[in-house]
Amino acid sequence: MTNLKSELYNQCVDYVQKRMNAAELAIEEAQKASNDDTKSSAGDKYETGREMMQQETNRNMGQLNEANKLKIALNKINPLVVSEKVLAGSVVITTTGNFYVAVSAGRLTVNGEIYFAISPASPIGSMIMGKKKGFEFKLNDKKYQIMDTF
Repeated sequence: MTNLKSELYNQCVDYVQKRMNAAELAIEEAQKASNDDTKSSAGDKYETGREMMQQETNRNMGQLNEANKLKIALNKINPLVVSEKVLAGSVVITTTGNFYVAVSAGRLTVNGEIYFAISPASPIGSMIMGKKKGFEFKLNDKKYQIMDTF
């Protein structure tokens, strides 16, 4: 159990780190392009190019900030904690799919099994937080029952 949780946790950490690295690289490239842009006789063209680079930098800064929030959320999770109730860091096995409640990182695979990394604030996450084995719910016309949580 704890090996599975640790592997899922590590895959989420890798996902967040890749997002942070991509955003940081894009910021560096936009700033470099802005600095390398030389002023031509068409002053408006120069200013438009610089503004576009600034907008790109701002957009990537927003993505970096979001990735930092995900990293903070992950840092609050101890993958060694096992609980009967669903909480952040829980693996939840349902009749319809397997979930890892941490951050929205999408589809993760461990030992050939598929798990969906979801945020506690996601629609499914908010329905199952604090619930135990046997809890049933319906979302988007799909029925779910928690078969196990740890």
